[in-house]
Amino acid sequence: MSERVLIIGGGLGGLFSGAILAKEGMEVTVLEKNASIGGGLQSFTRFGEVFDTGMHVLGGLQEGGNIRRLCQYLGIWDKVHVRAVPTECSERIFFAEDGRSYEIASGREGFVASLARHFPVQRDCMVHYVEALYRIVDEMDLFHLRPSADNIAKHSEEFGMPADAFIAKYISDRRLRQVVAYVNSLYGGRADETPAFVHAAISVLHINGTYRFAGGSHLFAETLADVIRSHGGQVMAGDGVCQVCTEGRRVTGVMTEKGRRIDADYYISDVHPCTLLSLMDDPKAFPKAYRTRLNEIPGSYSSFLLYLKLKPECFPYLDYTGYYIEEYDKIWDCADATCFLYMTPPEISQGRFSRKMIIASPMRWEEVSRWEETAVGHRGSKYEAWKQAQAEVLLRAMEKMFPGFRSQVEAVNAASPLTIRDYFGNKEGAMYGFAKDCRHMELSQVPVVTKIPNLLLTGQCVNLHGFCGVPLTAISTCEAILGKNYVLNKI
Repeated sequence: MSERVLIIGGGLGGLFSGAILAKEGMEVTVLEKNASIGGGLQSFTRFGEVFDTGMHVLGGLQEGGNIRRLCQYLGIWDKVHVRAVPTECSERIFFAEDGRSYEIASGREGFVASLARHFPVQRDCMVHYVEALYRIVDEMDLFHLRPSADNIAKHSEEFGMPADAFIAKYISDRRLRQVVAYVNSLYGGRADETPAFVHAAISVLHINGTYRFAGGSHLFAETLADVIRSHGGQVMAGDGVCQVCTEGRRVTGVMTEKGRRIDADYYISDVHPCTLLSLMDDPKAFPKAYRTRLNEIPGSYSSFLLYLKLKPECFPYLDYTGYYIEEYDKIWDCADATCFLYMTPPEISQGRFSRKMIIASPMRWEEVSRWEETAVGHRGSKYEAWKQAQAEVLLRAMEKMFPGFRSQVEAVNAASPLTIRDYFGNKEGAMYGFAKDCRHMELSQVPVVTKIPNLLLTGQCVNLHGFCGVPLTAISTCEAILGKNYVLNKI
């Protein structure tokens, strides 16, 4: 009889973990509290348009890329609906301070040439900087899907130095330093804290070339769920885990919101670790030091999101990801409406014009903490007025790049960190998991194994976050059951 695995949460980490284990012959059950699976891959319908809940800039999908290879191993690459972003201009960064735009090409040579046009004296510095990015990422075996012999990785000094200091080590021009830090909007980095390996990994993914989901990110979530079902597993939405039952130092089962008890041999949590603590029937199932540590790790920034329906045949489809930054020196303090990302998500058959746009602005939890005890739909008129004011700030900023943009918007829907907390179950609406701090790496790194032998972790708060980091973490989670390098050797 095959071993049974129960996965708490049907987000990207839970679905990838379930797909891998189901493919390898285990009996998998995934339980998701929301009506739709996918976590950050969920889509929803507003104003007659399908919007993704998150803003997805996808790396690792190019030929030979790590996530493409993982999808090929699962047998789903030909079912994935993604659209490659053109290499000649994959990203456009606008600084309102001087009204300048920087169009970034992908590929190592293209990336350097893009910025050397604006900073010709810094060309050699850029070459050395890019070489250093790739050198750091080469220290990450899992990123390259390489089997590893050592349990404790050995890293260079640059690997764990602050990301802003790492950039300054290679680039002397103040403005260019801020320009190459633009991807900070995708990991919520902080000056003097965020380690260089986080910046390097995200930067290399973008330099290698980015993709977008076509037709909605929910299609990818369903594709992963189909892998689980095709191997005899179950993926059940709308019935979340309300209690994790323990005896001694083992999990013996879970209770669901609908009153079912489900038992398994192994349990994987794809929910925020602090949420997992609240589900344990015995608060002391984990040692006090472990509980204290999880509760004290600070979270990353959250986001304020705008979902815009655009008027027909007015606004062009943008084949790049856009970044708006108010001031050059704001790049390491980007948690307000002075910095944001924007994109027009493609349909499967995308034409010249777009009917929708997503804008994502990093935001601190403190901005909405006054309403933290409220529920969706019952937050009051002051909250709604605050949301409207935040939306107007972003729309006015869009006018600086696209004059007349406001008149091309047909309808606006906004989501705050409260929305993200409530729907994704992330503590304080954190978008990038736990914050990484190079000064206390031993505290901010959470392993996939826990103090309970048959309970494992996966998802945003373990290792790297995002569309690349979470699937790679899922491999580590699965190998804690299947054996070290088991999946990597197969890939």
